[in-house]
Amino acid sequence: MTISPEFAARLKDAAGFIFDMDGTIALGDSKSGGHRALPHAVATLEALKAAGTPFVVFTNGTAKPPAAYAASLRNAGFPVEDRQMLTPSSSAAVWLSKQGISKVRVLGNAGCAAPLIDAGLDVIGPSEAAEGVEAVYTGWFREFDFNALEAGCDSLWKGARLVTASNVPFFATENGLAIGASFPINAMLTAMTRKRPRILGKPSKEAFETALAIMSLPKSASSQVIVVGDDPALEMRMAYDAGAQSIGLATGVMGRGTDLPPRDTPTVLLDDLQKLLEVVG
Repeated sequence: MTISPEFAARLKDAAGFIFDMDGTIALGDSKSGGHRALPHAVATLEALKAAGTPFVVFTNGTAKPPAAYAASLRNAGFPVEDRQMLTPSSSAAVWLSKQGISKVRVLGNAGCAAPLIDAGLDVIGPSEAAEGVEAVYTGWFREFDFNALEAGCDSLWKGARLVTASNVPFFATENGLAIGASFPINAMLTAMTRKRPRILGKPSKEAFETALAIMSLPKSASSQVIVVGDDPALEMRMAYDAGAQSIGLATGVMGRGTDLPPRDTPTVLLDDLQKLLEVVG
């Protein structure tokens, strides 16, 4: 698909851009343990930086702290500062603090917990004994075991809220689709406690509003923000619900010829970032 003159004008006047990471601008590189840039991605972000257009990279992964992802992207050539890198734990920390929730059991690894700790929250380990837990937060946790399941259920049965980084089953890697960790963990917790998780990463409004705040944009600028991603259920849905515009890329989860509901349909679907680069560069 080509970009219409009308949409090209929107792109040039955009207040800011929210980019997904895996399958959109980069893929995890198993050989180096870092990331490999997808075609035209580095040049696109460099063009936005040169133009002074705000942007953030918002991954739905929580395996590492945001600063570690930013460093990995810089090693791949991207002009991404630590403050421009967001994970669901970034928006979770904001939301939990606003709710007055201070004691959180994190069913996730150290990278998942880091933004909550940085925000001053009292973080309880996955299977650590604790009373007064106000929320159970699930994220990247391949080490999940029965002890963590029991501890999480105990906190939920005693009144804690269930919140999660993500509740989609797959994400894009260099070897195809991989299973997300929080989806099956959430399924087990819901089956045992009947509590459904509140999503605090993409596609939630909390995630979108956190990105706006990092770009120093007011909520009134939402319609002038462009969300770029490869997952209809994440980036496209977040853009639709926020009243933003979206660019879908057939480089990850989403392919061409997919019949999608309106809220998961991108404003424009592209094969790669070349046409976006031609407009903003």
